[in-house]
Amino acid sequence: MVIGDAAGLDAWTGMDDEPADGLADVFYWGRCEEEAYARFGGERIAQYGVDGPHGWLDVPVAEATARAAELSAWRDRHHGKGLMVSVDEHTDVHRFQRAGWHHPLRVGAIEVGGCQALGIEWDQGDHAIRHHGERTAGQIYPVTLEADEAGETVMRWSIPPYAVDGQDACHG
Repeated sequence: MVIGDAAGLDAWTGMDDEPADGLADVFYWGRCEEEAYARFGGERIAQYGVDGPHGWLDVPVAEATARAAELSAWRDRHHGKGLMVSVDEHTDVHRFQRAGWHHPLRVGAIEVGGCQALGIEWDQGDHAIRHHGERTAGQIYPVTLEADEAGETVMRWSIPPYAVDGQDACHG
């Protein structure tokens, strides 16, 4: 979930968009990870609560694609299955996920279109199934920030009840 000013979010780059900075991150993990690390190197990409995969951050996209292809070819020649390889281009989606890597709730803030945006990484099932997609599917919900009795800021938003084919999911 991304919370931000509508004008700023008009500049949002999704998973299928080009990275504005021309960079990507390369990750690899799995049963053959240690063998791949001994051969190819990379860094351990730590995330909150886990060691994270091995890989490289902030690599030009062409170089990232070439490294991933080399890892995949090595895997296919020597091991078959047992190594997963991923190239994540620096779209706003990836940038906000990366901003939340070290937060226990996977929350991070980035600048989008000159405005601060807050990203909350929900489980993929919550996002894709429960909310029926993204902004392109018309799934925009207003958010308000209000002061509570103690003067602290409280964020509130309303998401309509979940329905399957026009029926309430609990009462079919």
